Amino acid sequence: MTLVEEEQGGARPRRRQRQRQRKESPFVALRTALTAWLSRPLASFHLVLALTGVLTVIGIVMVLSASSVSSYDPKTGSGVYSLFFRQLMFLGLGAVVFWIGLRVRLERIRRMSATMVVICLGLLMLVLTPLGSTVNGSQGWFKLGVFTFQPVEAAKVALAFWGAHILVIKYNVIHQWRHLLVPVVPVALVMFALVMMQPDLGGTITLAVVLFALLWFAGAPKRLFGVVAAGGLAGVLVLAIIAPYRLQRVMSFLSPDADTTAEGFQANQAKLALADGGLFGKGLGQGASNWGYLPNVQNDFIFALIGEELGLVGCAAVLALFAGVAVVGLRIATRNIDPWIRIVAGTLTVFLVAQAAINIGYVVGLLPVTGVTLPLISSGGTSLVITMAIMGVLANAARHEPEAVAALRSHGPGKFGRLLRLPAPDPYRPPAPRKGAARGGTGAKAARPAPRATRSAPAPERRRSARQQTARTTANRGARGTANRRGHW
Repeated sequence: MTLVEEEQGGARPRRRQRQRQRKESPFVALRTALTAWLSRPLASFHLVLALTGVLTVIGIVMVLSASSVSSYDPKTGSGVYSLFFRQLMFLGLGAVVFWIGLRVRLERIRRMSATMVVICLGLLMLVLTPLGSTVNGSQGWFKLGVFTFQPVEAAKVALAFWGAHILVIKYNVIHQWRHLLVPVVPVALVMFALVMMQPDLGGTITLAVVLFALLWFAGAPKRLFGVVAAGGLAGVLVLAIIAPYRLQRVMSFLSPDADTTAEGFQANQAKLALADGGLFGKGLGQGASNWGYLPNVQNDFIFALIGEELGLVGCAAVLALFAGVAVVGLRIATRNIDPWIRIVAGTLTVFLVAQAAINIGYVVGLLPVTGVTLPLISSGGTSLVITMAIMGVLANAARHEPEAVAALRSHGPGKFGRLLRLPAPDPYRPPAPRKGAARGGTGAKAARPAPRATRSAPAPERRRSARQQTARTTANRGARGTANRRGHW
C-alpha cells in the first residue's frame, strides 16, 4: 500500500466521525455541554447566584406592577411608586445580608446558632407584648418607623442552624429516641406555641417543615415521620376547628363555590386571574387584579398576577426556577462532606421550596389559604431579607464543596470572589477523636453518619457494632498518634 493510500485510509474514519457529529441531535450536544458545565467546581455557586438574581428581578417587576394602583393615595400623599421604592429599599438591605451570608465563615454561624435561637425565642415572646403590632389579625410584627420585622422568619433559620448543630453532635446516639428528640423537638414546640399565640398558622406550618427536614436529613428513623405527621395533622385540624376564621377558610376550600363574596372571595378571584391570563398573559401592568379585584395581590397572591399578566408561560418559568432551587440546593447538600453543612443546606432548600409550594398551592386552589409569601417574589421586607440571607448561606455552602475548595485555593478566588472580596474557604477537617467517643460522644464518627439501616438495627446488633467500632477507633488512635488531632465542632 502506497503512502497516499494510507493517508486516504486514515482520512475516511475521520470523515465518518465528522459526519456522525453533524448528524447528532442538537439536544444531545446541549446535554453534553450542560453536563460539562455542571461538572465544573463552582457550578453550584454560579447557579445559586443566577437563580437568586432572576427570582429577585421577577419579584421586583411584579411588585411594581401589582402595587402601582394600590400605592396611590392622595390623602397621605403617597404616589404610585411608594410601595415599589419601599421594596427596593428592602432589596438593597437583602443584598447586603446576602453578601454577609456569603462571606462569613460557616463555622462561625454554627458557633452562634445557639445564641440565635435564644434571641429568636425572646423576640417571639416580646412580640406578644404591647411592643408588638397587629397586621392582618396577627400580632407578629415589630414596627420601627418605615421598617417592619417579623421574628418568626428569623426563627425558622435559627432553628435550622441550631438543630443541625445538635443533631450532628448526637449522630452516634441518634437511634435513641431521647437523644433524637431532645432538645431540638421541645425547643421547636415552644416556637410553635409562641407563633400560634399570635396567631399565625402559616408560620407554624413552615416551622414544622424546618423541623421535619432537620430530622430527615439527620437520618431519623422513617417510622418517626409517620407518627409526627399524624400528630401534626391532628393538631392542624384542632387549630382549624377551635378558631372560627380558620374553620371558615377550611370550609371555603372544601366548597369554593358556596360563598364567593366572603372567605372564598380571594381564592376564587385568584383562579379567575389565572384563567384570564391564557397562554402568554395580558402583559405587564394590564391585569385587572391591580385594580382591587384581588385584595393583597402584591403579597400572598402575587402568583395569580403572574398568571394573569405573563400567562402560563410566566407561571411555568417561575415553577422551573423554584425547581432549579430544589435541585441546586440538594446538589450542594450531597456534594459537601461536612455533616453540618449537608443538613443545613438540605433543610434550608426544603424550607424555601415548601414555602413556595404552599403559596402556589393555595393560589391555584389545591390548599387552603394560609398567608405564606412566595419567596423572593412577594412584597414584604422581612421575608425578602431573610430569604436572601438563606440564599447567601447556600452560596457559601456551595463554595465549600471539596472540588470548589481545591479550585479556589489553588487557582485563586475567581471573578466573583475578587468582586465580592470573598475569603478562600477552608478544607473540611473531621473533629478529633475524644474520650468517650465510643460511648456515643462527639468524636470523629460524628463526622461520618452511620447508614440509616445501621441506626435502625436491633439493640444487640447495635451494641455489637459499637464494640467493633470501639476496637477500630482505639487501633486507629494508636496508629495516628496525636499529630492529627486538629479541628473541633
